[in-house]
Amino acid sequence: MAGGDGKDKKPEVQEYKFAQKPEEKSGWEGFKQFLWNSETSEFLGRTGTSWLKIGVYYLIYYTFLAGFFMACLMIFYKTLDMKQPRWQNSNGIIGDNPGVGFRPLPHNKDIESTLIWFRHGDDNGSWKTWVERLEKFLEPYKNDTVKDMGIECGELATKKPGHKQICQINRNELFQGDCTSENGYGYRKGAPCIILKLNRIYGWTPLPYDPESDKVLLDEDEVPQEIRTMMEENINNERTDLNNRIWIECHGENPADVENAGEFKYYPDQGFSVNYFPYENQDGYVSPAVFVQLMNPRKGVMIAIECKAWAKNIKHDSMERRGLAHFELMID
Repeated sequence: MAGGDGKDKKPEVQEYKFAQKPEEKSGWEGFKQFLWNSETSEFLGRTGTSWLKIGVYYLIYYTFLAGFFMACLMIFYKTLDMKQPRWQNSNGIIGDNPGVGFRPLPHNKDIESTLIWFRHGDDNGSWKTWVERLEKFLEPYKNDTVKDMGIECGELATKKPGHKQICQINRNELFQGDCTSENGYGYRKGAPCIILKLNRIYGWTPLPYDPESDKVLLDEDEVPQEIRTMMEENINNERTDLNNRIWIECHGENPADVENAGEFKYYPDQGFSVNYFPYENQDGYVSPAVFVQLMNPRKGVMIAIECKAWAKNIKHDSMERRGLAHFELMID
């Protein structure tokens, strides 16, 4: 080999440094290093540049996310009518067949119960809680401000109100006999008054029966004979305007209940006028109501009672409580 001292020169050994696992510190020393690492200038595991980048990223991300959410809300509220639902009657979830509600209801802790159970008499106060809940429900019916928002529609609301107007609830007609606050709504004497009303459905208008043209329908719907008789009497007395209503009829569910329930009496009448409808979210609107009083129910037994509303466009379904109300009564 030319040149040199004739001996092969050994190549220098090159040393490579591989990544080494950092020294792990435990306990308080490790936590302090996590908060601030002076060797790498890291705070909570990130350098200042890293924190700036991730901060800018999330700021832009959540700004766009909030803007998208606000835009969706604006579009939603622009297309939403605050006075009426978009889908009504048969197109809506509620449907076009109203249910019947009753008051007073049991205490909130017994929300699934439909039993009205109390001890009557002056010396016992268990009936008073039922009267208190009934009074609470009746507050709108006694409110002068609400009353002044409607117009007088004559006897039993037989006169139709104007466009967008509502009929007043006639207190003198509704609160009669034992069904008054002064008389404890009959609970003191063991002849309780139960108030019935239709559940509200926006835009729904009842179709009353016409006893002359709907004879076949009256048979098919099995309308009770007492309602048929009243309709005929109204025709004979030239008061056909009183037939322009939704009829209410209550009865014991079983033969034993019929016997134990005794006589029913209705205030102001056995139904309410169609002139209270339709409900269109009018200011001051109060659902028409009827008091049904059990005049002489048997004491010490449970009585199952069913109250049905009758009109051409009201169908009944006991399982789904459509077009009717069911409750039990027990008086000690």
